[in-house]
Amino acid sequence: MVAKIFIDGEAGTTGLQIRDRLAGRRDLEVISIAQDKRKDLSERKRLLNLADVAILCLPDDAAKESVSLIDNDTTKVIDASSAHRIAPGWAYGFAEMDKAQAGLIAASKRVANPGCWPQGSIAVLRPLIDAGLIPSDYPVTTHGISGYSGGGKSMIADYEAAGDGANEFMPYGLTFKHKHLPELEAYAKLKGTPLFTPAVGNFAQGMITIVPLQLWTLEKVPTGADLHAAIADHFASIEGGFVEVAALAEAERLPELNPEIYNNTNRMRLHVFANDARAQAALVAVYDNLGKGASGAAVQNLNLMLGVAQDTSLAA
Repeated sequence: MVAKIFIDGEAGTTGLQIRDRLAGRRDLEVISIAQDKRKDLSERKRLLNLADVAILCLPDDAAKESVSLIDNDTTKVIDASSAHRIAPGWAYGFAEMDKAQAGLIAASKRVANPGCWPQGSIAVLRPLIDAGLIPSDYPVTTHGISGYSGGGKSMIADYEAAGDGANEFMPYGLTFKHKHLPELEAYAKLKGTPLFTPAVGNFAQGMITIVPLQLWTLEKVPTGADLHAAIADHFASIEGGFVEVAALAEAERLPELNPEIYNNTNRMRLHVFANDARAQAALVAVYDNLGKGASGAAVQNLNLMLGVAQDTSLAA
C-alpha cells in the first residue's frame, strides 16, 4: 500500500528538505496543495484528512490550526513546529532519546518533531542523569552555534543579502526565553530551566552544541571516563539509530568539531572532553540543524510510523 503524505508548509526550508528526502520513494505519494490554494482553509482541510501522514512545517499557531482541521481518526501527524513538543498525547520525536522512544513514535498518531537546539544537549545530559552521575537539579548551562538556515526564510535572506558583511558570530536569545527551553528541561529530565546562549554563524547549515560541567561542585565527582561510559552505553543499546559517540580522547582541538561536517546527513556525533585534575568537562554534539535537527528527524519519524527501516532515504 502506498502511503499518502501531505507536507503542510512544504514551501518553507524544512518542508523543501523533507520533500527532497522523500523524492523517488515508491512506498509513498507526496500530495501537494495547488499554489493558488495555499491559503484556502477548506482545501488544506481536505488534504489533511486525505493524508495517511501529515507533516506540519508551519508556525506554531498555524500548526495548531492544522491539527484542529483533522476530523478523522486515521491521519497521523508529525509536527515540526514547537507547538506540541511537551503536549500530552504527543510522542517526542527524538528516536534515540531512550530505548523505548522509537517504539513510542512508531505506535503514535501524534509525533512532535524535536527542535534543533535541544537534541544535542538532551543526548548528552539525559544518560548522565539516568545514570545518577549528574543530579537533575544541576544548574545546566548550554551554548552553541548554528547555521543561519535555522532562522527560516527571513534570516536566510538577510544573511545572503549581506554577503561577506554578514555577522560571523551573532549571539541571540539574550532574554533567556528561547522557545526550545521547555522541551530541553522536560526531556533532559532537569528540575530547573537551563541557561541557554545560542549563536548564529555566517554559514548556511550545521551546528554544534556544548554543555560545560563544573564537576567539582558535585558531592561525588565523576571522571571523564565515567561520563563517557554512561553516554556510550546508552547509545550502544539503541538499535537502528543515527547517534554515535566518539572515543574518549584528550585533545586541544579536533577537526571533527566542525559544525558543517555532517551537513545533509541525519548523523549526530557526541564527544566528551574532561580534565579530571580540575574536575571539569564539556559535552559536545555535532549535527546538521536541517538534518537530524529538523527534516532528517522528521523523515526518520515518518519511517518509524510507516513501519519501514529508520534509515530509508536518509544519509548517515
